[in-house]
Amino acid sequence: MIFNTLNCKILMLEEEQKLISEWYRQHHRRLPWRETRNPYQIWVSEIILQQTRVKQGLSYYQNFIERFPTIRSLAEAEEDDILHLWQGLGYYSRARNMHAAAKEIMGKHNGEFPKEYDKIRMLKGIGDYTAAAIASFAFDLPYPAVDGNVMRVICRLKGIKEDIGKSKTQKMIRQIAKEMMPADNPALFNQSMMEFGAMQCTAQSPECGICPVQEYCFAFRNGLVSQLPLKIKKTKVRSRWFYYLVFEKNAHVWIKKRRENDIWKNLYDFPLIESDKALNEEELLKQIRKKFNLKKNIRILYQSKEIKHQLSHQLLHIRFYIIPNHSQTSPDKWERTKVAELHKYAFPEIINKHRNMIEEQIDRYENH
Repeated sequence: MIFNTLNCKILMLEEEQKLISEWYRQHHRRLPWRETRNPYQIWVSEIILQQTRVKQGLSYYQNFIERFPTIRSLAEAEEDDILHLWQGLGYYSRARNMHAAAKEIMGKHNGEFPKEYDKIRMLKGIGDYTAAAIASFAFDLPYPAVDGNVMRVICRLKGIKEDIGKSKTQKMIRQIAKEMMPADNPALFNQSMMEFGAMQCTAQSPECGICPVQEYCFAFRNGLVSQLPLKIKKTKVRSRWFYYLVFEKNAHVWIKKRRENDIWKNLYDFPLIESDKALNEEELLKQIRKKFNLKKNIRILYQSKEIKHQLSHQLLHIRFYIIPNHSQTSPDKWERTKVAELHKYAFPEIINKHRNMIEEQIDRYENH
């Protein structure tokens, strides 16, 4: 019997998705968000895992659901409490967007998570992928959830050699995923494709020798596995120098909440001198005197080594300076707090990591 090209294509797509789904049934990781149809819990997991590995994200997910078990509890929470719980995950705008979306659900949807893809997609912080994941996992709606893992699988299977950073390439990949998706079980298809990319068809050292779709894979047949998917990097990394000033007196320090539309918005940090280049000690002291209107000599009790902190598009060069016996008149919106209570505030993780060092230095000085 002779099939036309379209029939062959359809049969190939069906066979591929069946083999990947069967692989998933045998090899997938058992994770709490896969054991529920609760759209809120699925939403929380997807937001946490956007920029976080499953191993790290699991404990955050469990703590988040325990602390905020419902949409209402999240909507009514204080932002500082949410950000404090989010410490260490980074990309804090995710948590702020979830908070805003929870309030929106309470106000516009009577507290019920919307069941239509378009309405899910309109919630703050939810893009095409997250909307498709929630729609399929919670409500069995046929929308392909195309994350980085799925893009990699499809690019290798189909030999897509276009830059996956381009919107037209992503549109092409979503269309292929849609064609592969069975009408009767979109949730299984999406979970299978994502897990297959995460565990089998990995970015580095994929296990091609035991791959169930090896015979269908363009990249494997043509020796292109390590070259696909193609991503042309064009992002320019911006360098910033942060000099944090810990003004200390009687085991109290000044902190402030970052209000600007910048990294770490609404998290706390210490008074800051920022520069677009490295400053020597003389330049730094001059800027400190000018910015904080200091007349007397500045004594530096402790100066940390430079700490390099890589963000997605920025490289931060950070140093901490402890300036003792210095009450410092408070500029607007600064807060004075006990050193022993710094742990109660939501700091960026890089500051939180070095908080113990700051506390130890101040404690040693105060008890000398």
